[in-house]
Amino acid sequence: MSPYITDPWAWQESWDRQQEAYLPDREHRFTAMLDTVDAVVDGRAPRVLDLAGGTGTISLRTLARFPDAEVTLVDLDPALLAIARASLGGRAAIITADLGAPDWHAALPHRDYDAVLTATALHWLSADRLGQLYAELRDVLRPGGVLINADHMPDDALPELTKRLLDRARDRREARYAAGSMLSWSDWWAWAGADPALAPLVAQRQTIYPTGHSPEWTPPASWHLSALTAAGFDQVGTLWRGGADAAVAAVR
Repeated sequence: MSPYITDPWAWQESWDRQQEAYLPDREHRFTAMLDTVDAVVDGRAPRVLDLAGGTGTISLRTLARFPDAEVTLVDLDPALLAIARASLGGRAAIITADLGAPDWHAALPHRDYDAVLTATALHWLSADRLGQLYAELRDVLRPGGVLINADHMPDDALPELTKRLLDRARDRREARYAAGSMLSWSDWWAWAGADPALAPLVAQRQTIYPTGHSPEWTPPASWHLSALTAAGFDQVGTLWRGGADAAVAAVR
């Protein structure tokens, strides 16, 4: 199989549109994350770890904002990593690793990142594993470096309002699918599986995740703040919130 994808930017756009069906304010969280990186490095070129980076969404936006950034992308999905490699074109170190394993960081080129950024990915991990991962991430940051995790993190003080927000978001999403304006998650993977370059990688992905990812686990932001504190971070807090989603930040 050729390692090249004919048009990685078309796949990037397709991935973005599919993700935006779930996350209409997706770019807002990325901006908040990169604003924080800017504050942490204070004019220097940042060293950034894009954790569970998939197609390279965060890496591409990091390099657009900080052209001299040193970026490492870590993921396990072979199909998404192929899109990332074709899109990034050597501008980032790309590492295949399983975040469910405690030795995932063995292949990292650095142990002193300015920032670890991750979005809408770690909800596939169990509570115990995510707590352990937070401690492992502290160890790959330099003193003063920041971890930012943006994900589904409801406010546990607003349970009824959160439910209504999620119901409305689901209805809007289903209407867009019905109108054909966006692909659903399953439809996107069906298209990827039909692409000559991606099809073998999608098949490989299915051997890695034979029953799909583990069930989603989306605790409130308060759980993440407690887990980050327990992992030894000096400062923890909520950096950004949009409806039932939030980005928590932790400074080493």
